[in-house]
Amino acid sequence: MAKKDKKSKTAEQKARVAAKQTKKATQKEKKAKSKGREGDDSDAEDVDLDTVLAEYAKQQAQYLKVTEVSCEPPSPRSSSTVIGSPSNDNELFLFGGEYYNGALATFYNHLLIYLIDRDEWRLVTSPNSPLPRSGHAWCRGGNAGGIYLFGGEFSSPKQGTFYHYNDFWRLDPSTREWNRLESKGKGPPARSGHRMVYYKNYILLFGGFQDTSQQTKYLQDLWIYDCQTFVWHNPVLPPATQKPDARSSFSFLPHESGAVIYGGYSRVKATVMAGKQTKGASQGTRTVLKPVIHQDTWFLRVLPPPMDNLEASPTVRWERRKRPANPPNPARAGATMAYHKGRGILFGGVHDIEESEEGIESEFFNALFAWNIDRNRYFQLTLRRPKGTGKKQVALDRSGGRRGKGKADEEELLRNLAALESKGSILDADDMDVVKAAEEEEALPTSPGKALTMEMPHPRFNAQLAVQDDVLYIFGGTFEKGDREYTFDEMWAIDLGKLDGVKEIYKRDLENWEGSDAEESEEEDGEDFEEDDEADGDTRMGGTSPDHQSLSEPEVAEVQDTTPDFNTDFIASAFVETEPDADSSLSDSRPHPRPFEHLRDFFARTSNAWQGILLEEIKKTDSAASRSIKELRKQAFDLAEGKWWDCREEIRALEDEQEEAGIGEVVSLADKSNEGGGAGRRR
Repeated sequence: MAKKDKKSKTAEQKARVAAKQTKKATQKEKKAKSKGREGDDSDAEDVDLDTVLAEYAKQQAQYLKVTEVSCEPPSPRSSSTVIGSPSNDNELFLFGGEYYNGALATFYNHLLIYLIDRDEWRLVTSPNSPLPRSGHAWCRGGNAGGIYLFGGEFSSPKQGTFYHYNDFWRLDPSTREWNRLESKGKGPPARSGHRMVYYKNYILLFGGFQDTSQQTKYLQDLWIYDCQTFVWHNPVLPPATQKPDARSSFSFLPHESGAVIYGGYSRVKATVMAGKQTKGASQGTRTVLKPVIHQDTWFLRVLPPPMDNLEASPTVRWERRKRPANPPNPARAGATMAYHKGRGILFGGVHDIEESEEGIESEFFNALFAWNIDRNRYFQLTLRRPKGTGKKQVALDRSGGRRGKGKADEEELLRNLAALESKGSILDADDMDVVKAAEEEEALPTSPGKALTMEMPHPRFNAQLAVQDDVLYIFGGTFEKGDREYTFDEMWAIDLGKLDGVKEIYKRDLENWEGSDAEESEEEDGEDFEEDDEADGDTRMGGTSPDHQSLSEPEVAEVQDTTPDFNTDFIASAFVETEPDADSSLSDSRPHPRPFEHLRDFFARTSNAWQGILLEEIKKTDSAASRSIKELRKQAFDLAEGKWWDCREEIRALEDEQEEAGIGEVVSLADKSNEGGGAGRRR
């Protein structure tokens, strides 16, 4: 009986193998037919991209002036860019992008503005604006103001031919006017998938790729644009100097001493065994391109030139550091990041898992993380249901409570700063009368109420992120199911301070996929990724670091960095070669927030301490006379705000622990004594 069962199982196995072979042959036949049809109707030879772009420019020139009209929310698109306006906290800017429905690709050059306070979209048209593109990069201008844009790509409708831009633009966020910048000397080559960030009066550009119909070349060059001299600099590093590998789609965030790079994606050459080894014959090898998710972290230190030679190129140095503590696991491609208060806010991503002959199964994510740049550590952000306003808090608000105490502390701060400005002693501040400047309180229109949901947006990769006024906006993104690719037609908002839910800005149903379900599912298997051969052979990665992860390999163990540090006045605490857990935002001597304490309450409670810290700094520089009271007050608040956000994730963890233990808001006895009531009331 056992022998019969064994024969039966063997027959079933043979049948499954035969079925797989038949299915594979059918797919290859469909693919060949599809390619044949495409050959008959391909646009690779018929479409002249220069002519198409010239026609776009001609149509653009018909606009006589900059116009702005109300419009519907943007149509679905990927590889666009979103940024918060540097001149208006109630505006978001969106530009460009492409949409591929499985058959044709459409590119856009729309400049769309979302008015946050009105929940309204505006379409801007201009006689002088960048041509349609996707995969471009833009960033704020830092000290120079404005928004700067470089590069991107354009293709024929069937993606038979590609065109990469190397033009450089500046957008005035107030007037909505575009200006193409013609720099002195040589500028960066054409590319897409790169990243840009600001530092003082510089624009930093790194990486990206150039895609032809035959190959994709990833870049690792650094370019620095001086917004004062209008010159691009391409710093030349010594041959032995370390620098990041070529990559695209990485995170490039500003830092007070330069910029920080994390992650990215590229394809690197790898040598694999070609097929199975037979008796009496040596096993051959071949070179393939292997997809790699980069997980390394680099700090770009930028030193401006001396004041007597401002036209010189700034001095730069790449410093490779440890990988961040508690990074998202598994490693994921297409995870996008936005900068906020010394942190990088990361969302989404995809992790591909190869599965023999059946293709590649992908796992998509919708988790939210905060990367504390100074301490080089990730914290996962989770939504929390909003707490109801208790009777106790209502009574405090009615009686003044902490609001009154905060107002008194603010007045004391003003008196001390005024005394310092008049070169008097802080002890004489009580005798001074501080006259507040009359500040006009504008009646801000309230945004139309939108419901909050406690569910994160659908998992996706390559979503566009922007932070404006402590609110994270998530636009679009892509999701794949089988051979179908879906571009989300929606935008969401999350308050990073409260994390009390996700607000839907708009959402529309997904459009139908026009491509074939079996569309070129094995296109890459022929030349670069033959699954059968790779499963039998060993892979030897050439020129990769331990911070790279192949999509088909487990995470590689970390290797300690032996690069010596610079002897400079500033050493970022994020990059000190110590254990990441040893550095905590709660370990310094400055005041830190309590659980469940809002930013304003934190500043009201600790304003005297921040006042002392600020005055100590002023004594060292003796610059009080050059600052107004309003400026000093804002700087004191900025110090408190920076501390509040720096330890936000750790305080939130304490809040969660206290809530699980049934402990509510913690109030000190000193605060409670100012609110009235005695021991009987405390009972």
